[in-house]
Amino acid sequence: MNSSTQDLESKGASNGSLPNIESPKVYPIRWCMLILFVFFSASNALQWIQYSIISPVIRDYYGVSTDWVNWTSLIYMILYIPFIFPGSYLLEKLGLRLAVTIGIFGTCLGAWIKVGSVDPERFYVGFIGQSVVALSQVFVLSVPARLAAVWFGPDQVSSACSIGVFGNQIGIAAGFVIPPMIVIGGSPDQVTKQLYILFFGVAILTSTLLVLILIFFRNGPPTPPSYAAQHQNEEKTSFVQSLLNLAKNRSFVLLLLAYGINVGVFYAISTLLSEIILTFYEGADRDAGRIGLVITVSGMVGSVCCGYVLDRFRKFKETTIVVYAFSLIGMLVFTFTLSSGLYVVYLVSGLLGFFMTGLLPVGFELGSELTYPEPEGTQAGLLNAASQVFGISFTNLYSQLFYQVSYRWANISMCIALAAGLFMLSCVSSHLRRQAALSSTAK
Repeated sequence: MNSSTQDLESKGASNGSLPNIESPKVYPIRWCMLILFVFFSASNALQWIQYSIISPVIRDYYGVSTDWVNWTSLIYMILYIPFIFPGSYLLEKLGLRLAVTIGIFGTCLGAWIKVGSVDPERFYVGFIGQSVVALSQVFVLSVPARLAAVWFGPDQVSSACSIGVFGNQIGIAAGFVIPPMIVIGGSPDQVTKQLYILFFGVAILTSTLLVLILIFFRNGPPTPPSYAAQHQNEEKTSFVQSLLNLAKNRSFVLLLLAYGINVGVFYAISTLLSEIILTFYEGADRDAGRIGLVITVSGMVGSVCCGYVLDRFRKFKETTIVVYAFSLIGMLVFTFTLSSGLYVVYLVSGLLGFFMTGLLPVGFELGSELTYPEPEGTQAGLLNAASQVFGISFTNLYSQLFYQVSYRWANISMCIALAAGLFMLSCVSSHLRRQAALSSTAK
């Protein structure tokens, strides 16, 4: 915690405006909690695109349609929607440790089930394993904002949230690049060996993380990291009441729709990326994986940069609008340069990823500012649920337009959606409740 924050909060404590509140303190172990979560999140996200990015090999090996391969990605979105509400409830009631433990256990279990799916007749087994991992995602996506608020002081909370989201992006990046490197195709026997290597590797990784989380992960620090966090703990409302409060918050509803549109477009492009690239560049299977890697790695950089900007300047709405606008620009450029050569696609994909996935932590933090003192996990869960709804809708819309009309109209439809989201975002209130609560400690 920097000196200005300490002075601010100590001043609030000394004049009696915050009675019976323990002095805020941050603990070095908070970084261990964050790193463990980052690896857990990555291990879950890695499996999201695991089948889709090697779609031709999976389709031929198992004898299934492209639609079934795409469903291995869509199942992440579909299961999240109904289960985010019990997931968010459990996160608030049971705490971080138990929620994260349930999540890593499910991720590990699903990974081992997929080890048993390596046979041309067992696609259904792999789909069951993928569904178990997908269900575990409800204990991943809502955690970064909550973990940051529970463990980190006000001058680090946005950066911590962005690093938490960073873990999901690391996993997506690995999911784009690792499967095409290992599963390169060939005879059924060769593909069987390749799939065993892939699935065993992921299963061993998740098993290791399960042990580490059981040993080291903690629910929270002995004392809150800020007066705002302490106040939030004391002002907790019921889960249902929190949902009602969020539904009545006009600015949050607008953010919900705008955020869902942006992430939904990202999901659609990511799910169908292999098919998009192969349409223009025959035999570029590995390039499709590398382009996905470029999108997510640039998004990691964008997340960290945006988190730093938020902590440094506290311009939450302004930063969100700028990042969203550049996401729209990136999508427009992507639309009209797809056929200009692979090197151009790599370059433009980096621009698109920097802003589109860089928006993730920015949206979480703006949501926390607009909805304070409602629990971070609840509002983050709703943001993610909206993302899944739009992700399913846009993936299906994009697929239909891509195959039935043209790739250009498929992309233009995504640009129109982003433009609508940008307009909604511009109507969001500039009043930041969490910042106001921190400022009140000085009065």
